Amino acid sequence: MWLSLYLLALAALALNAPDVLWEPGAREFVVLLGLLGVWRYSWGLVHLGRALYYRGVVFPRWRLAADRLGAAGAASHVYILIASYRVRAEATARVYQAAIAEAVRYGGPATIVAGIVELADQRLIKRVFQQMKPPPEVRLAFVRRPGIGKRHQMACSLRAISRMRPPDGAAVVFMDGDTLLTPGSLAKSLPFLKLMPDADAITTDEDCIVADGPVMQAWHSLRFAQRHQMMSSMGLSRRLLVITGRMSIYRAEVATDPGFIEILENDHLDHWRLGRFPLLTGEDKSTWYWLLRQGRATLYLPDTKVVTIEYPPAGGLFPAATKLMLRWFGNMLRGSSRAIALGPRRIGLFPWWCLIDQRLSMWTPLFGPVVALLFALGKSVLFLYAYLLWVGTTRLIQALLLLTARPTISGLYPPLIYFGQVYGALVKTYILFRLDRQRWTRQSITFAARLSPGQARLQSLASAYLHALAIGTLITAVALTARLLTLPRPF
Repeated sequence: MWLSLYLLALAALALNAPDVLWEPGAREFVVLLGLLGVWRYSWGLVHLGRALYYRGVVFPRWRLAADRLGAAGAASHVYILIASYRVRAEATARVYQAAIAEAVRYGGPATIVAGIVELADQRLIKRVFQQMKPPPEVRLAFVRRPGIGKRHQMACSLRAISRMRPPDGAAVVFMDGDTLLTPGSLAKSLPFLKLMPDADAITTDEDCIVADGPVMQAWHSLRFAQRHQMMSSMGLSRRLLVITGRMSIYRAEVATDPGFIEILENDHLDHWRLGRFPLLTGEDKSTWYWLLRQGRATLYLPDTKVVTIEYPPAGGLFPAATKLMLRWFGNMLRGSSRAIALGPRRIGLFPWWCLIDQRLSMWTPLFGPVVALLFALGKSVLFLYAYLLWVGTTRLIQALLLLTARPTISGLYPPLIYFGQVYGALVKTYILFRLDRQRWTRQSITFAARLSPGQARLQSLASAYLHALAIGTLITAVALTARLLTLPRPF
């Protein structure tokens, strides 16, 4: 229904467009947008081509080889680490039911390590475990710590696993407390650790159940479809841009390495203006960076999926998306600069350039709206109409291309794609100059630098000034490129 309504609205816009839009001035406007579009969309097509080649040619060969391993591909022991904090009781019960069922289904020795904070969660999990009556080879262990942060909780859980003395060939599954393991996910994933000895971590495709209306469901589903496309492209290089915290699998010797645990618990960033500050969120970016620094491969399994239970922040799309974007994009920007510094020889030319492109792509989505507003102010408001047609058409094409990643798409995808690009770019540029601002969605944990009120005010003003200077430079550059502003001639 949504797609039909979108197509009707786009057709109405095109059929009722004023004739003036097809005059030379309007064509120049379209060409100007098209110049940037050729670059961005061609880069998107590169990722699309790589993703299709990976899913259609390369990965099926890997899957066949992994399946041929049979029993030889099994892990000697599987540790399923589930870290949760203030997850609703019904979601916690479903998560542990799925994890226990999958551990039983896998058939080998397994230990479910519950990293929790509250006694009520411990009682609930123990009750679920007892009701399911798993065989003796499936055990349950608790690591209950004060709620001082997810990083501390996970580090304590990994140290507990280390004290269990994992045997050679063991694996550790990292899971958030809102992630459901799907049937067969362990059997499909773990053999790749035997098949590819140079790979230390694996992550999978994701889908979601959203406890909200159709817009939030579509927004999350869109993000996971885009993630699937990007991860498939990066899977071809065997260097992913993130090892997703929702569900990833590590070799036990990696997960229990003291250096790995240390960076997970006490990671920090040194910034030229903001100084040194600890990283509170983005533990998956810390573990990802540790693997990159070691020069180890990371794998993406496009045919294996987990399901996340999403409880978006209250208030609707804009407030919820803002809170989530501030965390997601902050993690991305805090992690990418030092990864770029590793250089293309260490991490590979294509992944290295993708990290640089992440920095560029926070500015390019703002080019179109700025061009449209400048033409509307300098020439005619009808250029906003032309821009609306451009956005409606291009985002429809982008949405349709996602049919290569998902069997169906929603008519809400085109406007949500535009929202994610433009509003997401605004959030990225905001956080770029305020990297020290961190906040968990569920936890009331924030970073507060030890500054005097005057120093804090000066730092905030400096961040706002640099941000405004960057946006002003962008607007000026666009105006000069569009010949809506000319440089003064020297006398």
